[in-house]
Amino acid sequence: MRIAIFRTATLLAALAAIPLAGCGEKDEPATTAESEAPQASSFPEPAGRTVSELTNAYPLDDNLIVAPSGAVFTEGRDRFGFGVFNVDHTQVGDAEVALYAAPASGGPAQGPYPARVDSLATDAAFTAQTTSSDPDAAKTVYVTEIPFDRPGEWRFVSLVRGEDGDLSSASLAGPVVVNRDDPVPDVGEKAPVIHTPTVDEVGDVQKIDTRIPPDTMHDVDFADVVGEQPVVLLFATPALCQSRVCGPVVDVTEQVKNERPDDAAYIHMEIYEDNTPPRLRPQVKAYDLQTEPWLFVIDADGRITTRIEGAFSLDELNAALDRVSG
Repeated sequence: MRIAIFRTATLLAALAAIPLAGCGEKDEPATTAESEAPQASSFPEPAGRTVSELTNAYPLDDNLIVAPSGAVFTEGRDRFGFGVFNVDHTQVGDAEVALYAAPASGGPAQGPYPARVDSLATDAAFTAQTTSSDPDAAKTVYVTEIPFDRPGEWRFVSLVRGEDGDLSSASLAGPVVVNRDDPVPDVGEKAPVIHTPTVDEVGDVQKIDTRIPPDTMHDVDFADVVGEQPVVLLFATPALCQSRVCGPVVDVTEQVKNERPDDAAYIHMEIYEDNTPPRLRPQVKAYDLQTEPWLFVIDADGRITTRIEGAFSLDELNAALDRVSG
């Protein structure tokens, strides 16, 4: 099922409203290490219960909302990112959460799938004004693995452990539709060759970058480097992003580029023609992207090794880069 072009990929835009207190004000290293996911054994087995039965077995925490951080789900794909919010729109960044899932057609729930919590913070030097001045900018992402074994609509329930150790349930906001396949270039496929505009070509970097200040990922044309060296290709629009994730992930990628400049070519590709919605740039159309942001890490043979829709951390990008760098 196709979604409306660049409709918010997640509920982050509607739900996240956290002031980034002190962001960009101190030269202290960011705390960005991935947390360890809770042990699956610390959550109950489904024991043949359906998603509805699991929901009814634990008190409903109607103060919590769980929202996927992506909109494209494919049979067999594992990574599943999501955010956890209070109903007052503040983001919850330290909960112990496990998801349970089942096809909407019925049957017992699968799981538990415990999630780790990844910080989207960067060192102050790489936190753009675009991010620090956006009260809706995402700060964390929960990541787990869900082996979708069939296409169709899926139902979810999350179990959240409170400070007292007790479990409560919270429903996943919005439908999750798993496709047998999707049009976005996938891991293992050759990356579509596109020409990405450079500063030398356009003269004014603000024509191809909505970040304030502009990042440094506009010095090479993707078509000139793909198949010759690893490439980190990020589609994002920091100032115009509907998911409120673009600013943080551009900051993440800018920091990794600074720390590992020789391990890949780094390219930030904006979304809209003349940075004016809703006209999409041809490069976005070539990758058939319906949401933003999207990250593709491509090896020296031009083959995609990592594909992430939505939020990712410094550690996750570094791990993806480790797989393609010498």
